[in-house]
Amino acid sequence: MRDTATERGVGVAELDPRYTVRSLVKAIELLREIEKDPSGATSNVTQLAKAVGMSKGSAFATLQTLLAYGLITDRGEGASRTYRLGLGLFRLGQSANRQSTAADVSAPVVTSLMKTTGLTARAAVRDGDWALVVNCVYAPGAIRLDLRLGERERPHCSAIGKAVMSTLPDDEVRQIISRLGMPRKSRRTITDIDRFMEELAHCRQNRYAIDDEEDVDGIICIAAPALDSTGSLYATVSVTGLKADPMLEDVRQVAEVVRSHADQLTALVCG
Repeated sequence: MRDTATERGVGVAELDPRYTVRSLVKAIELLREIEKDPSGATSNVTQLAKAVGMSKGSAFATLQTLLAYGLITDRGEGASRTYRLGLGLFRLGQSANRQSTAADVSAPVVTSLMKTTGLTARAAVRDGDWALVVNCVYAPGAIRLDLRLGERERPHCSAIGKAVMSTLPDDEVRQIISRLGMPRKSRRTITDIDRFMEELAHCRQNRYAIDDEEDVDGIICIAAPALDSTGSLYATVSVTGLKADPMLEDVRQVAEVVRSHADQLTALVCG
């Protein structure tokens, strides 16, 4: 039998048994075996089970789970049933690529936004139901707010979250809010879904979103979405500062600058 651990590029010694889920390892090995047969001509349950060292019953159950999540597809029935990789993996790959490259692509735009406004600037991408910060450039001399990379922000009370939601259909937004809820984060947090939908309508019309002390008292954030060549969200760019900051005396003017930088990022992405 082949050493599947070696073939997948990971030595068995590298897998700490304290943190290894064997069923997950086997699922990954099944995916990699299916990858070797793009046509799906020989990837039946018997061959796959033999290749990764599983019983046919366990392999079949794992394959059914992968099917349910769209990570593989099947063709045929009974003993002739074969498997191929599914589009669910393509969607995950697109998301991974977008999250890993958005930080690099947005870097010059975020830096320019910081220099133009004198405010801390960020870029964020959609991460499931959340907005995920992938880039942050602090303004020199500005008070260091707690704006860490890799932080996820809620869609209902953050400007980057609103900007993300503004690119989605209303029914999808309502589903997301239903899953996450609308916990109160400050005295100005919007906690009513209908009022939030009205807020999103303004965001779409203006092409920018504002968090006016809705996440943290005393903090304002302004964000705008940048789109990819398909018209879908690529990332958002934003600025954040203290409400008392003189730079934020004219919020609308700052919002125009944020929106123009989002348009610059859209132009970069679309070529």
